[in-house]
Amino acid sequence: MAPLLRAVLRLQGPAAQARPLHRLWYCSRQESPKRWMGKRSPTSEEKPPGTETEKFLIIYRFNAIRAFGVISRLKVAQTAMSVLALPPGYYWYSQGHLTLNSLCLATGIAGFALAMLCWMSYFFRRLVGILYVNESGTVLRVSHLSFWGWRQDTYCPVLDVMPLTESNQRPQDMLMCIQQYTGKQTFYLTLPYGHIVDRERFTQIFGEVGTQAVGHRSSSSRALP
Repeated sequence: MAPLLRAVLRLQGPAAQARPLHRLWYCSRQESPKRWMGKRSPTSEEKPPGTETEKFLIIYRFNAIRAFGVISRLKVAQTAMSVLALPPGYYWYSQGHLTLNSLCLATGIAGFALAMLCWMSYFFRRLVGILYVNESGTVLRVSHLSFWGWRQDTYCPVLDVMPLTESNQRPQDMLMCIQQYTGKQTFYLTLPYGHIVDRERFTQIFGEVGTQAVGHRSSSSRALP
């Protein structure tokens, strides 16, 4: 998926990459749901107990996630149209209005579109748009795309997040994996094209990814000040 990521970023251009995420992924510290694109509130997994009243702070954001959301929704629509065209095609074939070659071509296109949707959705649903951490530093909130291309929030304990320094990943890599020790979910973030908003808190969670000398994160640093 790295070539697709580069292609979308090139289409957006430097100005689009640097532009704040109005009405979609970027919102004010007050987190007003009306600021999201289409005025649709993000779907969210249940917050961990004790964090309902806590404020979450942005530590990382990826501006181009808006473009990937649009691509995801267009891909869903294109696949739906390809699949819905099959029943009429089979009917026309039974009536002799459509040749077997044309029917096989339509079936192949629909099958390829469905396979591409599954492949692209697997990546898009794991691409990080924004990372938040609560003020006490115990819960990480990952904002990513749903299957339908809309925003979805996933919560995970900071103690369960594997530091990037433990996985031998380089900050120059196009994509870096955010993994959990429990192996529940894996997300991808891009440091070359993303923006670390709060480097201190980001480092306390994921380690000093820009310095080779920094090793594993100590247990005392798992809770943020």
